[in-house]
Amino acid sequence: MGINQFTVYTQEEFASTYLTPMMGEATLPEPVIEEVETLNTVGDVDWSTQGKVSHVKNQGSCGSCWAFSATGVLESYALLKGQTADLSEQQLVDCTRDLGNYGCNGGWPSNALKYAASKGLSSENQYPYVARDQACKLTGGSFKISGQKSHSGFSGLQNGISSTPISVTVDATNWSGYKSGVFSNCKTSINHAVLLVGFVNGAYKIKNSWGTGWGEQGYIRLDGVNKQANTCGVYSYAGVTAA
Repeated sequence: MGINQFTVYTQEEFASTYLTPMMGEATLPEPVIEEVETLNTVGDVDWSTQGKVSHVKNQGSCGSCWAFSATGVLESYALLKGQTADLSEQQLVDCTRDLGNYGCNGGWPSNALKYAASKGLSSENQYPYVARDQACKLTGGSFKISGQKSHSGFSGLQNGISSTPISVTVDATNWSGYKSGVFSNCKTSINHAVLLVGFVNGAYKIKNSWGTGWGEQGYIRLDGVNKQANTCGVYSYAGVTAA
């Protein structure tokens, strides 16, 4: 743990400004109850060192982590296909309320991927990020996917990360002062969305959206040695990828 841009806040101020306890129970995806995939043992993988993860971004004081998690997985989807994309989080913030998202007050990456599949998504240049709620200014865009795939439980994440980064949800309540190393001081009430980019030496490597001045140049590593840990609730809900 160490000093960073969040040190000036109390824990309560940090949580109320940067974390979103999602929405009412009626709108939550179903928690993962059982694993649906057989675990394939694979070696360590880190997509961020292979040029398949876009640059670390900064959501600011808007609770739009879910939009950054979604664009992160979409940008990796493009990079894995030999393309590049810098996609608009602001369009997702402004234009996906009818799909069950709440702009700067939270949302789910899976709903954002539904928008990318049905309407397409604009680039960051076309629809710049302003870190606040506003009316939808441009519907859809040229970047489209055919759908999405979910990766449930410990086995699902282990299998999925072998082929692509995964959008996951976590409890980031205790993350504010994280500096480096493998983190395990976690709770499991979901309030943040991030991008799982690798599994290295028994730890999940995760790209956050709080800028490069936080953590390990914008990344955090979570203890992932065994499935019982479920560190920070990383697989309490299914992760999603583009298809």
